[in-house]
Amino acid sequence: MKQLHNIMAPLILFCLMVVSGLPGFAQEQGEATSQVQDVITPKEEQENTVDVKEIVFGHIGDSYEWHITTWGKTHITIPLPIIVYSNSTGWHMFLSSRLEENGGTYEGLSIAPEGSKYEGKLVEYNAAGEQVPPWDISITKVTFALLFNSVLLLVIVLSVAHWYRKRPQGAKAPGGFVGFMEMFIMMVNDDIIKSCVGPNYRKFAPYLLTAFFFIFINNMMGLIPFFPGGANVTGNIAITMVLAVCTFLAVNIFGTKHYWKDIFWPDVPWWLKVPVPMMPFIEFFGIFTKPFALMIRLFANMLAGHMAMLVLTCLIFISASMGPALNGTLTVASVLFNIFMNALELLVAFIQAYVFTMLSAVFIGLAQEGAKVKAEEK
Repeated sequence: MKQLHNIMAPLILFCLMVVSGLPGFAQEQGEATSQVQDVITPKEEQENTVDVKEIVFGHIGDSYEWHITTWGKTHITIPLPIIVYSNSTGWHMFLSSRLEENGGTYEGLSIAPEGSKYEGKLVEYNAAGEQVPPWDISITKVTFALLFNSVLLLVIVLSVAHWYRKRPQGAKAPGGFVGFMEMFIMMVNDDIIKSCVGPNYRKFAPYLLTAFFFIFINNMMGLIPFFPGGANVTGNIAITMVLAVCTFLAVNIFGTKHYWKDIFWPDVPWWLKVPVPMMPFIEFFGIFTKPFALMIRLFANMLAGHMAMLVLTCLIFISASMGPALNGTLTVASVLFNIFMNALELLVAFIQAYVFTMLSAVFIGLAQEGAKVKAEEK
């Protein structure tokens, strides 16, 4: 007991000294912090602030150059060709780097500033000082990624076709990448196209297979964080609109008489058709809502996935000024959530291609209803 007393007495005295010294220490730390804060100017504080909006919309949006990375204060970018036609000055063709070299304006063309009606697009100014957009067919970031991914898809498909062309029918089943592609193509053809379209599936299989693999490869390339990946192609509503229009044309151009009869004179009680054509109007309106739903579903899902991953990544830099404990915690959480989101986006990349193809096949199949009856009779 005496030994315990000899140990505890110095320990309690030491703790009292530490506690009594804490206010002074905290005051010194507060003074030191305030001195550091006084040294930081508002300009430096603004430079060190992370602009989440600029980062997120800069990555998911389109641009006239491809930003690779930033090394210190140097932006490493790949300039892309600008091709525009102006009603007043004719054709202009130059690299986007010319704009930066000449203070943002080159040959009378400049990029519209933030808040403008044509924000981010090339414009020229007329005599009244108004912004006038030229006819723009430039190779932007999304356009370049679209062309690159399309060429990549052609190389993959043609290489698989070349393998089959060299072998006689009934040869040994392929392995490796060709075997994987055969399994993939047969899955889409048998499980989606054949079962949803019906007897006339062979007529629409080329388009539906192209749509599936086009969406899938663009989704996958969008998840690669470095050049030539990372572009938000399927998160661009113009791309999804063209795909939806293709499905719209395939449904309505090749629709049977039975399909059009069900639209303009459906099998419902007469009072729903005469004197007010309520059901024909609803059916006709449905012709346009179906492709619109295809367009919005693909666009919104892919855009939301990219935005979620970018915001989670920005958490690391936002919390840098909040102290090491909070920054470390949020960094770990951000990394873990990003790993989860990337794994989820891999699944979403396949699901969105699958759903778009399946719904397109269903819509085409419904428009072929009369053809199904004839095929069954034969």
